[in-house]
Amino acid sequence: MPPIVRFYILNCLIGFAVAGVFTGMVFYFNVANLWHLVSRSDIGLMASFVFFMLNGIVFAGVQTAIAVMLLADDDADDGPGGGTPVPARVPAQRGRSD
Repeated sequence: MPPIVRFYILNCLIGFAVAGVFTGMVFYFNVANLWHLVSRSDIGLMASFVFFMLNGIVFAGVQTAIAVMLLADDDADDGPGGGTPVPARVPAQRGRSD
């Protein structure tokens, strides 16, 4: 498997794991009375699955984006850029007196 595919799958799995923890905490703390709604409804299992999947998509995308942004090289050790400066003569002009 190419490293980029492994990288993407790993970060998506991490995102879905975080979404699972988030969904569990939302239901455990009964945020917005969601646990009551899910446990008393006949389609509560499907609603829980949809809630988990939609949060999983969001968390997987955020996790992957953060991981990609952290791949960037550190530019602090590059030193000054642009090569060696070369002196150039520039003729000075007198200011105009109007």
